[in-house]
Amino acid sequence: MAADGIFLARPDAPADGISLAVKDLLDTAGLTTTYGSAIFAEHVPAISAESVVRLEAAGYANVGKTNLHELAYGTTSENPHFGTVPNPLAPGRIAGGSSGGSAAALAAGLADAALGSDSGGSIRIPSACCGTVGFKPTYDLVPTAGCFPLAPSFDHVGPMARDVAGCVRQLRLLAPGFEPATLESFEEIAIAVAWIDEADPLVAVRVRDAAARFPRARAVDWPRPQIDALFMREVADVHRELYAENGELYGDELATKVERCLGVSDAEASLAERSRAEYRERCAELLDGFDLLLTPTLSCVAPPVGIGDLALRGTLTRNTLPFNALGWPALAVPCGAAEDGLPASAQLVGRPGADALVLAAGKRLATALSVT
Repeated sequence: MAADGIFLARPDAPADGISLAVKDLLDTAGLTTTYGSAIFAEHVPAISAESVVRLEAAGYANVGKTNLHELAYGTTSENPHFGTVPNPLAPGRIAGGSSGGSAAALAAGLADAALGSDSGGSIRIPSACCGTVGFKPTYDLVPTAGCFPLAPSFDHVGPMARDVAGCVRQLRLLAPGFEPATLESFEEIAIAVAWIDEADPLVAVRVRDAAARFPRARAVDWPRPQIDALFMREVADVHRELYAENGELYGDELATKVERCLGVSDAEASLAERSRAEYRERCAELLDGFDLLLTPTLSCVAPPVGIGDLALRGTLTRNTLPFNALGWPALAVPCGAAEDGLPASAQLVGRPGADALVLAAGKRLATALSVT
């Protein structure tokens, strides 16, 4: 493990090309891939994840596998086996998770592009904490083959970068057929705005300023889903045998969460599945008349290390998990300094398949804010 806590494995001689940090949840042929777990500390895949293959074939060069929250189930990237991912912007603050190492590598200038995965906010949360950009595409737009699962119907693989253009460049390769769009004027699109009043004061100011760039912005009462039992049942199904055979190798925090997941009943999971279907219908209706939704990515800036995911998870996934439940594309873009001088982040969300519009709006917003 690298002493800096960001990289877990690095190739002996990286290829020439655009430097790419790869979350260590994604398989890389011939290079140790731990999934952030002691169980897989010596695991060396024979085949790379499809997303890695596509970027490497186009001239990206893997410069290292990045540290993450254990088995991607967490928001802080405080890993009991491989150390805590540092936040290059703010020592003593979390880098966010679970793709914390990928965001940290970007913020530290150790890579020019990065890959992450996102099941409940795991690309967007660290991007917000580290002042970088992260995009969760429409569900299944980017293949998850070769990415260790967390909750399969919530899992996404997506690009991370220091600017929106960097995410667009990767997505053109990750999703063949994707074509970027251009937004000539903020007046072209109608924006629904939600959850700003629930954010900490300076985060709210920054996200409200971002929303004000769109003349056709209007506040809406956007709901949140009741789907925790479904997410937890899917986690349980992934871990049931692995935990039974290797429970002693799970960190205490992860073991607590997995045991809770294993306790979810069939009835609870079925009720949550019906609730998700209703939520999808309701949100489609609410977005009628709008092009995109804008919210804070997080209601706060990066919290201090040492609090732990069990205490922070509800707060940090509150604004991100809904769009994993929906499978809608969502982009985290830094929008200025907030509490303690740390970055706030605005989240732009679109309907399924509206990835190009989300990214175009994000690029124009970032340019207007002059933050990335």
